[in-house]
Amino acid sequence: MSASWKAYLVHLFTATGAVFAMLALLEATKGDWAMMFLWLVVAFIVDGIDGPLARRYLVKQHAKTIDGVLLDLIIDYLTYVFIPAFALFQSGLLPGWTGWIAIIVITFTSVLYFADTRMKTSDNSFQGFPACWNMAAVVIFATQPGFWIILAIVAFLAIAMFTPLKFIHPVRTARWRWLSLPVAFVWTGLAGWAAWTNFDQPQIVTFGLIATSLYLVGVGIAQQLWPPAPGRAGR
Repeated sequence: MSASWKAYLVHLFTATGAVFAMLALLEATKGDWAMMFLWLVVAFIVDGIDGPLARRYLVKQHAKTIDGVLLDLIIDYLTYVFIPAFALFQSGLLPGWTGWIAIIVITFTSVLYFADTRMKTSDNSFQGFPACWNMAAVVIFATQPGFWIILAIVAFLAIAMFTPLKFIHPVRTARWRWLSLPVAFVWTGLAGWAAWTNFDQPQIVTFGLIATSLYLVGVGIAQQLWPPAPGRAGR
């Protein structure tokens, strides 16, 4: 198989995320939040795999007619922002005006963040919270906090998008990747478990989901507080 064919197959693989987004949305319209999140977890796995494949098969060089970055951003907005915002609004976790506030804040701030040219840092992390509302929504559905706590989470994360705080990419951020990548795998497994059980998961899964989420949110900030010694940035 030619290098061009391999590169275009990577684009086709990335594009399946749009299909999984539609399947998730169809489940959301039926109020089947467990199945919705399972499809979002599948899309999350695709998003975690397609980047390394794109770099391995040099898609920018061998498949130039498709902009892989733009393709990825379109799908990410659907799966990371739009559908989770709809779920928080439609599920009843945010009653009345609180739901309207949440979806307006989430969708408006996130689309601005996705267009921000300062999104990526020199170490392949994100500057500001990377609008991963799918991850936040899974934890919210699994823990079922009160609506004031949910609003506080939404407000904090929306503000954090436009701060100089660093948030890691578990695959691409080299520093502490030996720990961050396994934690991301564990988070994905726990999120899938919670959704599979219709968010009636064992308490240990809930604690694990909270702990891994706190790590993934806070590790980049920790790296800013404790910068690496010269020559040790990837450790």
